[in-house]
Amino acid sequence: MFLSLIKRDQDQDDPESEDEVYEVVDLTEYARRHQWWSRVFGSNSGPIAEKYSVATQLMMGGVSGWCAGYLFQRVGKIAATAVGGGFLLLQIANHSGYVQVDWKKVEKDVNKAKKHLKKKANKAAPEINTFIEEATDFIKRNIVMSSGFVGGFFLGLAS
Repeated sequence: MFLSLIKRDQDQDDPESEDEVYEVVDLTEYARRHQWWSRVFGSNSGPIAEKYSVATQLMMGGVSGWCAGYLFQRVGKIAATAVGGGFLLLQIANHSGYVQVDWKKVEKDVNKAKKHLKKKANKAAPEINTFIEEATDFIKRNIVMSSGFVGGFFLGLAS
């Protein structure tokens, strides 16, 4: 919970009072009541579930999911080819004698990195937890469009 202190105007009954009066405001509740998109886009904007039919939501989610899946597939193939090709070239260079690899040092460094990652993995950053909570809330509010997105994503991966 995020709280903020806001200074109130002094009492007009006692203008010589030197005591400052503060009001505690819960910022999360304030943000829920005064959503940013209402100020930017107007009062009739809000979650997508309130504005479009189920069929439209499924179609929008499916098309955007298919596009994301298709791009993910293409970029994934290129990345896998690049990493695999680089590894293959390093192996060829190693066996040809162009490169000498100290495998014991590599193993020691990898084990050191594993230990470091295990320590850091147990302490997840609060930003990550907040992002996961926001994503979960978005999916719950827009379950129909999210379902269409997942289906479209898998279709995009398959095509």
